[in-house]
Formats: sequence, structure tokens, C-alpha cells
Amino acid sequence: MEFARSPLWLGTILLLALAEAGWRLVKRRGYDGRAALTTLGLVLGNIPFAALNTVVVGSVFMAAARLTPLHSPASQWETWAAGLLAVEFAYYWFHRASHRIRWMWATHSVHHSAEQFTLLASLRLGWTNLFSAGWLIYLPLVLLGLPPFVLVALLTLNLRYQFFLHTEAVGRLGPLEWVFNTPMHHRLHHASNDAYIDRNYGGMLILFDRLFGTLAREQRGEPIRYGLAHRPVIANPIRLAFGEWAMMLVELRRERGLRAKAAALVAMP
Repeated sequence: MEFARSPLWLGTILLLALAEAGWRLVKRRGYDGRAALTTLGLVLGNIPFAALNTVVVGSVFMAAARLTPLHSPASQWETWAAGLLAVEFAYYWFHRASHRIRWMWATHSVHHSAEQFTLLASLRLGWTNLFSAGWLIYLPLVLLGLPPFVLVALLTLNLRYQFFLHTEAVGRLGPLEWVFNTPMHHRLHHASNDAYIDRNYGGMLILFDRLFGTLAREQRGEPIRYGLAHRPVIANPIRLAFGEWAMMLVELRRERGLRAKAAALVAMP
């Protein structure tokens, strides 16, 4: 369930990334070429893992669709409208859990590793989504009758929308920020400052952050710092993809007792 790969979409990514790089250089914000190469390494390394993820998760969702007695027709607009809101709701909790449960954070932390907030940084995705099992959060939607095709299409739309959130080139967007997730909201989500950390979990919308009290607003005198809090900068894609897992497993071996070992796996990172 990663970005759908097509020549048009890849061309759009490249053109916008180049335009943003030019904007950053003109504005004297700098552009971290080494970080861009790290992102490229993560993208290339993610290809086989994404293929495995598609096969396994797709099979589970198709099996669930065959088992459930509930079926919403993909040909009706109501299915897509309700599905859009349902997928956003599930994404909010998937995203929130990915920050609060260490087993899931081991995958999601890769996405937060860039210390420069750019469009290319949005492509920093972990390789271990299948094993961190966050996709199970979407399974109830299939059991409630949402066709797997509709689910995957809406998740793809959600992820493509989020690509445009990863930039400093777009300022505040006024009333749109009441409903939609915007670059301003998402910049704060990627901040490692204590004032902003673990906030603004929405995908396309910001409504559930407002509803569940996880909305953050930029504060005067509190400039955003990007990257992982209390972690060194890592340029090696393999170390980024598996580093948090390694630290977690080392702690798991060190702990004594089932309760302590369980905490090493699921406690807040």
C-alpha cells in the first residue's frame, strides 16, 4: 500500500522536487543532496518489500472480503464517499498507533528521519510495514463491506495527497486548514520539538485531530526542528530501515520478565 508507481506520477514527483530544490536555493534555505541520495536508497530498497507486502496483505483482504456477509457495491458513489471518511478515520488511528507503539514506530520512524523537510522526504518509507502489522487496522473496513479495490484506491489517494504536504514552500492556507491537512499542519507533525511532537496525525483531513485533541498549532518563539529526537543523523538506508528494530531487540534481550519484555516491544518509543 505504497505510492502507486506510474510514469506520470513519477514524472510529477521529479518535476516538483526539482522546482522545490530551486526555490530552496533561491531562498538560501539550502538543499541537502546527501539526504536526497539516502531517500533514493530507501525508495529502491523498498521495492521488493512493497511487492511482498502487496501479495500478503492483498491476499488477507481478499479472503476477508469473501468471508464477510457485508458488501457495499463499488459502483455506487455512496460507497466511495463513506469509504473516504472511513479510510481517513482508520488512517488517523494507524498513524497515531505508529507513534505510540514501539513495534510500529520501528517502521514509521524511517519517515521522520529527514532533518530537512522536502517533497522528497515524503518518500522515506520503512521497509518493514508487513511485520509491524499496522495494516491490520484497515481490516475491519473490509469486514464491514468496503471492497478491497476501493480501500486500496482511497489509501493510494490519501498517500498521494500527503506528498504535497511535505514542503516549506507553501505557507498558511486560511480556512482550508480547518478541514484539510495542509503543509503547515504536517510540518508540525514532523517536528521533534517537545511542543509539537506526536501531533497532527491526519492524512487528507485534520478533523479527527480536532475531535480527539491531537491538533498542534505553530507557536511564536518555537521554530521547528526536524528529524528524530534523541537519535543521530544516519545516511545509510539499511541502518535507517532496521536501526530501530535492532535497538528494540537489544533492549528485549536485556530485559528480565515477561512484563518488561512486552514493554520493550509495545511501550511508547
